[in-house]
Amino acid sequence: MNLLGEVLQQTVNGIALGGIYALIAIGYTMIYGIIKLINFAHGDILMLGTFMAYFVLMVTGPTPLGLVLAFLVAMPGSAILGMIIERFAYKPLRNAPRINALITAIGVSLFLENLARVLPFIGPNPRQFPTPPSVFLSYGGVGISNIQLLIIVVSVVLMLVLSYIVERTKVGKAMRAVSYDKPASALMGIDVNRVISFTFALGSALAAAAGILFASAYPLIEPYMGIMPGLKAFVAAVLGGIGSIPGAMVGGFIMGLAETYTKGFINSQLADAIAFGILILILLVKPSGLFGKETSEKV
Repeated sequence: MNLLGEVLQQTVNGIALGGIYALIAIGYTMIYGIIKLINFAHGDILMLGTFMAYFVLMVTGPTPLGLVLAFLVAMPGSAILGMIIERFAYKPLRNAPRINALITAIGVSLFLENLARVLPFIGPNPRQFPTPPSVFLSYGGVGISNIQLLIIVVSVVLMLVLSYIVERTKVGKAMRAVSYDKPASALMGIDVNRVISFTFALGSALAAAAGILFASAYPLIEPYMGIMPGLKAFVAAVLGGIGSIPGAMVGGFIMGLAETYTKGFINSQLADAIAFGILILILLVKPSGLFGKETSEKV
């Protein structure tokens, strides 16, 4: 394959991976935009959502209908889980210093990982995620698998649905109002608690979808599987400007492309270093991210 063909191939791979990161990053950025919390348990919700899909697929098999059922079970299941976590772990700390909520988020993350390890139906050992047989479509020397096509289509559709909800629906307008000014939103009759719960549900459902897509591409699942994609998606959210949904989408695709280009043209062992190098670079050069707005903290 010539250099142009290799670049196009890595671009296809990067877009597929970036779609997964973008879905996870949207959850980070929505929750931060609403309550200024970095939810480090987001990657673990992804893990639990993936296991929900795993059990569905073990019954149905990795058929198209089975995959649809896996999404229909994992996304609402993770949404409920996200709301429960918000209600019992974060809501009591809503008026506490941010560091308290941040430490709680790390504690929730560790709790979920270790809970999954001891649950008899999950356990500590890695499991093979059921995936459909790979079929490659090739044109001009550039190939795309059915799994990559599934990832790109599902991630783009979910991002369009999310954009519609946020921009065109009543609850989306309430989300934007709460993210701008919670006290004023409450005075205008918006149920702030309900909006925050809905935001957690929406972000968690997208994390579950991202988990299914990630496990379809890398079919080995275990209780710590959410850590690394979660961290990279967090970098993507910071890159795009945490709090900005379009920024999270763009940041996710940039992260996916950066990772695959690094693996393809430099060294696969440097992929993680490049990802976190981007985080450091962004924090040094443009802390608000590509789509973020400069804000000042009162002291």
